[in-house]
Amino acid sequence: MRIASWNVNSVRTRLDQVLAWLETEQPDVLCLQETKVADQLFPSAAFEQMGYHCAISGQKAYNGVALISRLPLDDVQIGFSALLPDDPDAPELSEQKRVISALVDGVRVLNLYVPNGSSLSSDKYTYKLAWLACLKRYLAVQHDQGDPLCMVGDFNIGPEARDLHDPDRLSGGIMATDAERQALSDALAGRLTDVFRVFEPGSGHWSWWDYRSGAWDRDQGWRIDHIYLSEELLDCATGCVIDKTPRGNTQPSDHAPVVVNLAWDEETDASDDDWP
Repeated sequence: MRIASWNVNSVRTRLDQVLAWLETEQPDVLCLQETKVADQLFPSAAFEQMGYHCAISGQKAYNGVALISRLPLDDVQIGFSALLPDDPDAPELSEQKRVISALVDGVRVLNLYVPNGSSLSSDKYTYKLAWLACLKRYLAVQHDQGDPLCMVGDFNIGPEARDLHDPDRLSGGIMATDAERQALSDALAGRLTDVFRVFEPGSGHWSWWDYRSGAWDRDQGWRIDHIYLSEELLDCATGCVIDKTPRGNTQPSDHAPVVVNLAWDEETDASDDDWP
């Protein structure tokens, strides 16, 4: 199974780029963030014509997440409240469309668009920390349900110094504070592993380049788009890459896709030795 994550920064603006990438890369599942479109205007037909199913949770002009899958999408769940019906914070934190998941061939694929936080003095930063605390509770329930979990998305956090192009200057600022990093670590709770780092421990690998200040031309990026796997899926992972190519397009998203390959067999819950 090939699962990809991509913050497309408006699916309608970059639809041709997304469709072209799908045609070339042929993922089984593509998880989109920042789709920026209400559900009734989401371009589902374009994906369906390519043989993909769509599950969407969007809103006009902001946020938005979607699952695009060649395999059936079962038990689609939207928002924190899907698993936390009695959590007092879940309804408010689910108003922004940032959480969607589904079962795909026995794997729970969870697609997230974590709040940016704006600045340390902003109410949006407080909201981000509250959102991550809710994610921790959500993932605890998800773990208890027992589904193999692949969690992907734009996390808007560089977990370590090696995930920032200039850690001396950027550490301690938004997306790189101790509080954000600790909140993410608490949510992972030692149960989920950043699969990219299993295959590539070094620095210099970015998934996001700010549109401003020529960051792309200078390769001054951040690694804030991640894929996390539960233990049984981690054992099946055969590779994880950041595909920088689409970032070089004309009028690109500021993010690049991240892709993981899994030698997953739902029938046996084991890796396939013949997987390429």
